[in-house]
Amino acid sequence: MEIEVNGIKTNYEVFGSREGKPFLILHGWGSNSDRWQEIGGMLAEKGLKVIIPDLPGFGKSQTPKTAWNFNSYVNWLEEFIKICPELSEGFSLLGHSFGGAIAVKISVNSPQKVKKLFLVASACIRKRTRLKKILAKISKVVKLFSFLPYYLLIRKAFYKYIIRRSDYVYTEGIMKETYLKAISEDLSYYLSFIKASTIIIWGDKDESTPVENAYFINQKIRNSKLIIIPNAGHNLNRKSPEILAEKITENL
Repeated sequence: MEIEVNGIKTNYEVFGSREGKPFLILHGWGSNSDRWQEIGGMLAEKGLKVIIPDLPGFGKSQTPKTAWNFNSYVNWLEEFIKICPELSEGFSLLGHSFGGAIAVKISVNSPQKVKKLFLVASACIRKRTRLKKILAKISKVVKLFSFLPYYLLIRKAFYKYIIRRSDYVYTEGIMKETYLKAISEDLSYYLSFIKASTIIIWGDKDESTPVENAYFINQKIRNSKLIIIPNAGHNLNRKSPEILAEKITENL
């Protein structure tokens, strides 16, 4: 399905019957609704009506004409919720990775809408560690060699083998600047303001969002439950879909 949200043509998928309880899923950076279809189908079989939008710049949704920051995505989602008929009466909300960060902000901004919150490997902790500061300085040095013939190859190798877990190297065009703006906000402060009953789901082998973050989030959100999945990584929706769907339905 397609609707226009804040001037952005937005694609979203719907699974389940009209009578099902609405369940909104926000995918992570670089992902899309297609990669959550298996989870959507499983949850629909349990009586939920699952809505999965493609975030702007991903999947079949339009790419913004200018670089967005984190709040641009929050504002876009707030408008999507207003005009999406399936979400008018409130909903359960799942956010994965970058989508989890958006879910945190929405839960604070619209507590009357979010009935239950699921944070799956949520990338909402963005603390500036000493290592990150050093890597940022190294990145600036790498840019000084942009005149070299093999600069693009060197830069890609730097992000892939030195920084490794950064999605920056895999983005193109305006989304590169958007990436730098969108991931800059640390949401640690907002966690204690979440009122919705919250289920935190994490893989103990997650190399993108360390499992230590899960324990921190669990400590900050008063009404929360932590579920650690053994031998699982970051992309639980693709690597462990049956387990993820099971943990969701058990805790609705």
